[in-house]
Amino acid sequence: MTILGLIVEYNPFHHGHRHHLDEAIKLTQPDLIVAVMSGHFVQRGEPACLDKWTRTQEALDQSIDLVIELPFALTVQSASTFASSAVYLLSQAGVTDLVFGSESNDLETLKLMAELPINVDAIKESLKQGHGFPKAYGAAMGAYPPNDILGIAYLKALASTPITPHTIQRTNAYHSTDLDHPIVSATAIRQALAKGLSIDKATPMAHALIEAQTRDFARYYPLIRTLLLTLPKTTLEALFLMDEGLENHLVKLAEQYTDFEPFMYHAVTRRYTKARIQRTLTHLMAHTTKTELKKLPPLQTLRVLGFSAKGQRHLRTLRDNGIRIATRFNQVPIPYRRLELKATAAYGHVLSAEARQALLEREIKGPILPEPIEPTDN
Repeated sequence: MTILGLIVEYNPFHHGHRHHLDEAIKLTQPDLIVAVMSGHFVQRGEPACLDKWTRTQEALDQSIDLVIELPFALTVQSASTFASSAVYLLSQAGVTDLVFGSESNDLETLKLMAELPINVDAIKESLKQGHGFPKAYGAAMGAYPPNDILGIAYLKALASTPITPHTIQRTNAYHSTDLDHPIVSATAIRQALAKGLSIDKATPMAHALIEAQTRDFARYYPLIRTLLLTLPKTTLEALFLMDEGLENHLVKLAEQYTDFEPFMYHAVTRRYTKARIQRTLTHLMAHTTKTELKKLPPLQTLRVLGFSAKGQRHLRTLRDNGIRIATRFNQVPIPYRRLELKATAAYGHVLSAEARQALLEREIKGPILPEPIEPTDN
């Protein structure tokens, strides 16, 4: 049985993702498709433009059979942690083949890079010499673009699994803002939405995006600024990613800037990328502590966000084989459960009181189920 695995964010789902799915299906001819998806916040630390349940429903509508959540604690992380955690969940789900997008589409070279040791101390030394993190990482990894770097991280994690990797060529620039291309990037869609431009032809989720209360990161800045200016220094120091005096840097900027854009502009330095700052601010809003993450138990449970009828049958097989499946919130290990509730509360901060409460209530309900099949008369 061939089970295709995908690692996705669908922020939002667009025609490039449909192309990815179609090409992955052509490559592997799968019997079942499983996706591991980030929740309310994505790997770069930004709030997702639509909540995870809306994105899960779209994934199911687009022919994915089983959607598994990558926990918040392991999503808003470095590429290596994100990748290794996602690959582990796919392996637990019985996936046989993983297909990922790549700028180079050169699987053999990416495999060779994945076999090389990454010398973290050398990267740190490069930073001390004044190089920014992307430059230092690029020097160590061959200056690969974003999806190739993620691909290398996937391949490193896949080395300890029987999963077969495949790549497909990315069809647009990662951060392109061109709306005229047949496949419009997620970045372009989010920016067009913020400007009030039409996105009808760019994504099947256009209606949901227009109807949603926009999750622009800038809307969270009043909360972020309040936390930075009111929490004791010892509390800030205890938060995940608040290292090497970063809290002092952020507090100083919060004192200076009342608007998010100049705050972010000055927060990014040679040492701290935009993604690193965003991840830090997200963990600040969720009050994720270093101790919480250090004490997290090993990731051993698949939290299911939604499934098709085929996916449901596969879940029964996984359970029969001893895989831990959480289709109810109380089946999620308590430390992960607490972090998901905090992340949901943080994500919902900019929503209306009614929408915020509905989101919290939805968090503790079960997954999205397949539509019941109407009986036919014979």
